[in-house]
Amino acid sequence: MLKEVLLPDLGEGIESADVSEILVSAGDSVSIDDIFLVLESDKASMEIPAENNGKVKEVFVKAGDRVKTGSPLISLEVSSDVEPSIKSENKENKEEPTFEKKEVKTEDKPETFSDKTFASPGVRKLSRELDIDLSGVSATGLKGRITKEDLHKYIKLKMSQGGGFSAQNFPKVDFSKWGNIEEKPLTKIQKITGERLQQAWQIIPHVTQFDEADISILNSIREKEKEEGLKNNIKVTFLPFIIMAAIKALKEFPVFNSSLNHDQDSLIIKKYYNIGIAIDTPTGLVVPVIKDADKKSILDLSKELMDLSDRARNKKLKPEELSGGSFTISSLGGIGGTNFTPIINPPEVAIMGISKSVWKPVYNNKTKEIIPTLTMPFSLSYDHRVIDGAIGASFTSFFASTVLEGSIFK
Repeated sequence: MLKEVLLPDLGEGIESADVSEILVSAGDSVSIDDIFLVLESDKASMEIPAENNGKVKEVFVKAGDRVKTGSPLISLEVSSDVEPSIKSENKENKEEPTFEKKEVKTEDKPETFSDKTFASPGVRKLSRELDIDLSGVSATGLKGRITKEDLHKYIKLKMSQGGGFSAQNFPKVDFSKWGNIEEKPLTKIQKITGERLQQAWQIIPHVTQFDEADISILNSIREKEKEEGLKNNIKVTFLPFIIMAAIKALKEFPVFNSSLNHDQDSLIIKKYYNIGIAIDTPTGLVVPVIKDADKKSILDLSKELMDLSDRARNKKLKPEELSGGSFTISSLGGIGGTNFTPIINPPEVAIMGISKSVWKPVYNNKTKEIIPTLTMPFSLSYDHRVIDGAIGASFTSFFASTVLEGSIFK
């Protein structure tokens, strides 16, 4: 028997809704209570279940359609094996129907279609917003239903594995109608970096602290180290000194050298100091890691920075050189800018940004003099789930005083 399934009364004054998902197609077999359509109205997301066993003959709607109460949705070739009236009667009597053994045949059992999943409207809506395929989520709910906890567990697993979720598709725009354009494909590194940065920005509550450091004394020390480095063809920049000062601050404030564990219920304090350095390359941003940076001298760090930068730009870095960092530094000091907000590199909890140093007239209240001072602006982004503003400000102040003093570099 062919039955046309109509949109039932949705209640709560809802006269129409948008079709957001169609879970069946012509030829698919369905069972009673199988979800074959998902609707979204201004008030809620709703799943429409099958009321009969049968095979889908035709689907009358498509995703995006606006349907009203009474509109035909699908036509169903109803199976005569089990009538819905029997099921309804049994709900009242709380008894299961009995059949002769010959009536139940393996070949008569309804088939399942590969993309069929069972989840509440709320779970479906969240999965659509995050562009998550529910067929990959393990279900623990009744009758194989995906619960909100199942989805959350899946998201946490993906995050711990470094996997990301793609954003909703951007609207397609024909930019050429306003003038000449050139379409340039993103490199693989740019795509991977973009996904990781987007994920980090979405899941980590960022706070950024801005400060500046007097590097006049450090500049004099660096000039002496530059001369020493030239003897061995080693270029000495400010970055090795910044790494060394950052490590001293990390030892004073260990929380900045930590990571949340995979369950986000405890903190892993790292006893090693592996410093990631953001390097701009022709194909995109990469972050090689200087391992055990606390055990190296200024010349050692300078030499390693030269080597990593060269191999990064020539795509010769090894996979192990891009992992294991505990804190990252992104320096734009050689380019320009006054300040910027660096994005945290998960699973780390903080990152430092260095901007271009400038000479500034600074008034000394003790001597009543205006003194030319080489000043380095810097910023510190940190995970607010782990670090609050007070300790963030304490870290930047300690770092600035360490650089000003300069004694650790001698």
